[in-house]
Amino acid sequence: MQRTSGVDAAFLYGETPNWHMHVSAVLIADPSTSPEPWTTERFIERTASRIHLAPQFRWRLVEVPFGLDRPYFVEDPDFDIHSHIRRIGLPAPGGPEQLGNLIGDLVSLKLDRRKPLWEFWIIDGLADGHVAILAKIHHAIIDGISGSELATVLMDLEADPPPTPPEADRVVDAMPNQFELFARGALEAFGTPYRAMRFGRGAIRQGLKFVGFQRRAAPPVAPFQAPRTSFNTELSKHRRFAYASVPLADVRAVKDAFDVKVNDVVLAICSGALRNYLDANGELPEAPLVAQVPVSLRAEEDKADVGTKVGAMFASLATHLHDPVERLHAIHASTRDAKEMQQALAAEKIMGITEAAPPALISLAARMYTAAGLDSRTPP
Repeated sequence: MQRTSGVDAAFLYGETPNWHMHVSAVLIADPSTSPEPWTTERFIERTASRIHLAPQFRWRLVEVPFGLDRPYFVEDPDFDIHSHIRRIGLPAPGGPEQLGNLIGDLVSLKLDRRKPLWEFWIIDGLADGHVAILAKIHHAIIDGISGSELATVLMDLEADPPPTPPEADRVVDAMPNQFELFARGALEAFGTPYRAMRFGRGAIRQGLKFVGFQRRAAPPVAPFQAPRTSFNTELSKHRRFAYASVPLADVRAVKDAFDVKVNDVVLAICSGALRNYLDANGELPEAPLVAQVPVSLRAEEDKADVGTKVGAMFASLATHLHDPVERLHAIHASTRDAKEMQQALAAEKIMGITEAAPPALISLAARMYTAAGLDSRTPP
């Protein structure tokens, strides 16, 4: 049995019928390159043989009575991989539009909390004979870095991979009863005032550092400074999906040519698309849009750890600049300053509020925020 971290629990508390907290990824595979015939059953068998290398895929969520403590993950005694990997056919003609529409429908559905919080969809019927694999995994058990590590565990890049390490002997904990969970929660609740006081002292120091950055002649981008656009509206439960492909070699060529980072080039691509869309619809704001960019808080030695260790920084997308080269350089300067501020403020300490605040209070605040429609009223 494993207690969720404050950040993991925040992703659970923040979930509503319209605001989902799972992350999704789509892989398009070419079955013709497989040394053995491709079948859904073979994919399930291969995944099942490696599931012990991804222990969070067996964990089920257990809530603590009255919200006294953060939820726990326990190994699901009824785990059945067939209820997590499903096959679905793509409507004809099986092109990008049909694939995008189907994926949009699938990611619009919340994960079932009565089971481990993940599912794979095998999508066949693509026009070129390829197969798409949609992964939906709750953010409470994965982030970008751990997700990349997980992909290398569950999938192979070569036709003749090394043998999978065998599963070690393991002891499955019994499912905790409500009294046990209540007792654990009551004990943890006693420490809440101390944790809140400790976080408060740190928050004051962080706030003073933030003020120092904002007093600069050209301060880094801060939250709630972006202009409002048609994107800033209340979410529905429906999602739309479309995709395009850009060779990584081209991205790196641009990076080297202009002495910037790969992430700067990716942000510039997004910025150009957003600028063109808003301009075509007559709503391009004079002030630049701002991107909230996830930042890993993982040390090198804990890349494979389960859970979420992520913070965020805010960077200008420079959508007010017409010239794409000027825009790229402006984005690079903004991300450089944002990284400096993020490191100075110690993002992991800022995220400490999720460890200090009472779980029931965080849950209530998240529900009130979405119920009041504040996501469409507060500054972006």
